[in-house]
Amino acid sequence: MRAADSRLSDEARRVRIITQQVRLGAGQFRVIRPAVPLHNGALYDTGHHYDIYVDKTDGQRIGALWLLAARSPRSLVYLPMRATPPAPGVNVDWHQQQRRDLPLDMVLCHHSLQFPPSRWKQIRQKITAGNAPFTPQTARVPDTDLPADDDIDYRTMNRRDNHDVLRQRVHAETLFLTGSALAFRESARHFFTVTQEGPPAAAGPLYISGSCNYHVCRQLYWPDLDLREGQDIHIEYCPSWTK
Repeated sequence: MRAADSRLSDEARRVRIITQQVRLGAGQFRVIRPAVPLHNGALYDTGHHYDIYVDKTDGQRIGALWLLAARSPRSLVYLPMRATPPAPGVNVDWHQQQRRDLPLDMVLCHHSLQFPPSRWKQIRQKITAGNAPFTPQTARVPDTDLPADDDIDYRTMNRRDNHDVLRQRVHAETLFLTGSALAFRESARHFFTVTQEGPPAAAGPLYISGSCNYHVCRQLYWPDLDLREGQDIHIEYCPSWTK
C-alpha cells in the first residue's frame, strides 16, 4: 500500500464512541468504547496465536479505534468482542474448557498510563452496569495519522532496542495491548489494508475462512509485537456474518 493509496475516506476516519469516567480507589480512569456493538469483529485465542476476524465496516471501526488509542495516552480503549457471534468456521469454546478458539475482548492502552490489567475486571463491571453514566461522541482521526507501508522505517523497527512495539497480556478474558502512539499507528494500517483488499478477493467461490491461500489477511508479529510473552496476531477479512 503506497502513500497515495493510504488516504482514508471521511467515513473510515469517523467512529461513534462513548466515553466513561471510572473512579477506582484513589485512581480515575477514562474508558473509550464503540457506541454501537461490533457485529462483525471478533477475537479468538487459539492457543497458538490470536485470530481477529473483521468485515469491512467493523474492520475500519477497529482501525480507527487503534488510531484513536494512539491519540489518547490517558485513556483505555475498550473493544467488547466476546459477545460477537462466532465467525464462519470458528469453533468457539464459550466455557473455557479448552484454549482453542476462546473468545476475548481487547483493551488498547498507551504504555505511559502504566495500567495494571488486574484492575480491569472491576472497571468493566462499573462501565457495563445498567445505570453507568456515559457521554456519546463522534471521534475523527486525521488522515495523516495512518502511515503508508512505504513510510515505515523497517530498519529502525527491527533494531533490538526498538521500543515502539505492542506488549501483550491476557487477564479477565481480555487481551491487553500496550505500547507507544507510533506502535498503534503502524499496526492500525493492517486493519485498513484487509478491509480495502478483502471484499473483491473474498467475493469469489474460492473464499475459505482460515485458509491463508484463499483469503486476505495480515499478520502482526515482531517487530509489531513483543513476542517474548505473547503470540502472533492474525487479522483476516471475512464477509459480514451478522447483521
